[in-house]
Amino acid sequence: MAKNFMDMGAESPRERVIVIDALNLGFRWKHQGRTDFAEDYMRTVESLATSYNCGSIVIAADWGSSTFRQGILPEYKGNRKEKYEKQTPAEAEAFQKFIEEMERTLALMDKRWCVLRFKGVEADDIAAYVVQNREQYGIDHIWLMSTDRDWDLLINPNVSRFSYINRKETTFENWKDTHNYSVEEYITIKCLMGDTGDNVPGIPQIGPKRAEGLVKEFGNAFDIYDAAPFSSRYKYIQSLNENIELLLTNMELMDLLAYCEEAIGSENTVTIDNSLSTYI
Repeated sequence: MAKNFMDMGAESPRERVIVIDALNLGFRWKHQGRTDFAEDYMRTVESLATSYNCGSIVIAADWGSSTFRQGILPEYKGNRKEKYEKQTPAEAEAFQKFIEEMERTLALMDKRWCVLRFKGVEADDIAAYVVQNREQYGIDHIWLMSTDRDWDLLINPNVSRFSYINRKETTFENWKDTHNYSVEEYITIKCLMGDTGDNVPGIPQIGPKRAEGLVKEFGNAFDIYDAAPFSSRYKYIQSLNENIELLLTNMELMDLLAYCEEAIGSENTVTIDNSLSTYI
């Protein structure tokens, strides 16, 4: 039975929740070549929860690549598979030891906190679902712990992100300090540009500046789609016309809040609802 952090003597309110991107944080020790980090990992989680005055700890863990996204784009994250296939025997052995220690860490955390993990479901979607149903669970504020900027899609006045690499906080209040577009416009920027890390293609010849310009001029991805085709001699606009369907495909792949429930599956969302309603 998972124990609430409050039961361990913390004074932090349990309606303030910290959501850990489990594998993302685990890579902190992988990069150090560590294979005995379970206890250090848990102490780090506790420290982060204390720092952000969070009385409830939720661990969102990947379990393989997304079945939902691979059904839309079979090549989704295919570049990562190719990378692992090129590992040397020593690298493959080290990675296997890391995965084994991550499994041990998750098993230990599951005895103390709320670990959410489902086969074929990514941590991104679990975090998005928790954010989407924040009020239903009685959560006041969520702190997301991840270096993955995809999680910035989840930011709102009650949701913030901390990156342990650069030690920076991204909040709804400070968003404009580092972005030329709004939180709401971020998904369209991503859909236009794609995501090389996840092997999601963007519109050729459209980078950050052109994506921002299109959003400012035409609106969100659906507005851009409805306004196409565009009359222009610019090659990047012609490229947009030729690849306009990619914009809608990328929305399905990248809009975490809109598609998290479908990506997780109805049976698993019921499990999340029951787990969080009990835990928080």
